Amino acid sequence: MKKNVLRGLSRLGMVVALLAGHWGSATAAWPEKPLRVILPYAAGGSGDIIFRSIQAGLEKGLGQSAVVDFRTGANGLIGVREAVKSPADGYTLLFGPTNNFVIDQFLNKDLGFDPLQVFVPVTIVADTPYLLVINAATPAGNYAELARYAGANRGKLNYASPGAATVPHLSGRMLSDAMNANMTHVPFRGNQPAVVALLANEVQMIVHSYGSIAPLLKSGKLRALAVAAPERLRALPDVPTTVEAGIPDGVLLSNWWALAAPGGTNADIVNRLAREIRTTLAEPELQKRYFDQGWTIGGATPAESAQRMRREAGAWKNIVERSGAKAE
Repeated sequence: MKKNVLRGLSRLGMVVALLAGHWGSATAAWPEKPLRVILPYAAGGSGDIIFRSIQAGLEKGLGQSAVVDFRTGANGLIGVREAVKSPADGYTLLFGPTNNFVIDQFLNKDLGFDPLQVFVPVTIVADTPYLLVINAATPAGNYAELARYAGANRGKLNYASPGAATVPHLSGRMLSDAMNANMTHVPFRGNQPAVVALLANEVQMIVHSYGSIAPLLKSGKLRALAVAAPERLRALPDVPTTVEAGIPDGVLLSNWWALAAPGGTNADIVNRLAREIRTTLAEPELQKRYFDQGWTIGGATPAESAQRMRREAGAWKNIVERSGAKAE
């Protein structure tokens, strides 16, 4: 009997070894076809610009193209749900912002899943410090003047966002509360239409990153009053930080964009993706571009990225509860 048991264990070991060898060869061959990167917001926005900055380097390192698939709507949830149901084979990825990973579960009680459970973070690619931006027609040259104007016109002003449940939405809501302005939230499907509405003075305020609106700031069509960063941006040396501007702590918040894979994706594939992105982010030309855009370079390991997301999820839960905001 002992011989039969040993013989059975030996056969089991052979099967395990064969399966391990098969999977190892499969992951070694990956990628054998183009990757699909789901971006749940409109083309031309911050996410699109940031991913395009690493796209060529990632494709070069992998030897395959990475095709962007814009799946917009419902604050990014249409694209997120598409990614959730995709195979965990390393060929479908999600590139999304803070809200899709660490905020949505607190704003959408019927979401049906925890993003940190159904996705495996690859890396946080970039932090994008947010700016408090107003239309040039709004009579305010700094935050104190805006607070006085908004308070004097309580309930008459609007603020835009790229969608409900996003960081700009929550920050705008808290800014409105801090100014006792009772501003109306106007959500759009992405940043570009929100900026168009701001230019038309259909809305008077937006929380937005620097890169895609830089020309509008330089031309004077839009005005930045503060930046959510520890230091002033080199690209905007005259724009004060939130602390310098006198904005209450925790009101105007920053944002980041991360690449993730469906849960269950092989760790070797996830780590390979992270290494290729870190290599791309180390390029001097790309680093200069990030600094010029006002972005902070990411590139953390999958484990480090997951740890940061879990930590921030707890903080965002408190912010959502404090603000009273709900998904629209």
